[in-house]
Amino acid sequence: MVDWKLAVATATRLVRPGPEIGRDAAREVVAELRRHAKTSEEHVRGFTRMTPPGGGDDPAGTNHDTPVLIVDRAGWIKANVAGFRALLGPLLEKMSDRRANVPGGAVLGAVGGKVTGVELGMLLSFLASRVLGQYETFAPATRDLPGAAGGGRLLLVAPNIVHVERELDVDPHDFRLWVCLHEETHRTQFTAVPWLRDHIEGEIQSFLGETEVDPATLLERVREAAQSLAGGRPPQDEEEGGRSIVDLVQTPAQREILGRLTAVMSLLEGHADYVMDGVGPAVVPSVTEIREKFQQRRATGAGRLDAALRKLLGLDAKLRQYRDGERFVRAVVDEVGMDGFNRVWTSPNTLPTKTEIAKPADWVARVHRKPES
Repeated sequence: MVDWKLAVATATRLVRPGPEIGRDAAREVVAELRRHAKTSEEHVRGFTRMTPPGGGDDPAGTNHDTPVLIVDRAGWIKANVAGFRALLGPLLEKMSDRRANVPGGAVLGAVGGKVTGVELGMLLSFLASRVLGQYETFAPATRDLPGAAGGGRLLLVAPNIVHVERELDVDPHDFRLWVCLHEETHRTQFTAVPWLRDHIEGEIQSFLGETEVDPATLLERVREAAQSLAGGRPPQDEEEGGRSIVDLVQTPAQREILGRLTAVMSLLEGHADYVMDGVGPAVVPSVTEIREKFQQRRATGAGRLDAALRKLLGLDAKLRQYRDGERFVRAVVDEVGMDGFNRVWTSPNTLPTKTEIAKPADWVARVHRKPES
């Protein structure tokens, strides 16, 4: 269904070159990001009061199991293709089995896999120049991209960080630390809450297992996004508000699962923003300027085509997750304090629902209600 090697090759070939920077300056950026990542670990743990089992200072802790990788755009592409391949494997196998029962399905599958590989590569080339950092959760560890045995590594995309700090015209040292605070919060979330990764993966696999989308329909949606990117034009249905790939959800069960996933992703993203803003004033002198300029950049995107593609890929939903999740975290901490908020990490049952993200008081009432005497 997907030629993964061709996807990597296509994305690597098409991705935009990074900003011009000398070799010595590039080394300095990498070294500084490594220092900031380590410093951020201490700041985030102190602010959130979250620590991995064992404290992260022994061989089983976060320092050894979840490495920080400073990557270029090609490295980000390879890591994400590996993650997609691991996560989507069961769905693609199911779709391949369906196609195998169609006359000529094997030939169509071989050809279609290459076409889809090229088109996925085009989309990844678009995204690879935009991501600043990522806690990569699902891809297996390799020699080139080491990670925890059960999954987990922090990626910082150095060329993109340099590009954005120049574009915003902000202090580069402050900006690099600010980015590291956000991404380190994600690493802390997953290392301090051992059940979180398996819970999210289980939800995703349940979602994919309910998929009843015809393979041709799903691939056509990917193709539409890729062709829009290649042709420099917005998707055809942009005038009607646009449809994202996740809008292909068909079953009630999928809609229910997607609601839970949306809530937990809003929590994770909003928590990272809240922590970044909470720690920032003490350690990032120009945090107010950075935050203001970055928020404006998030909201406006880079033009009409960029906005249309974000809609098609569901990236506009991610922007709402930052905003809604941060409001939830702030409201809960204001009401019950940081320790009271941290009860959210107790089990899947204490995660907020999609409704509770919008109404934090409902989560507080449910999780903090006093037992009847």
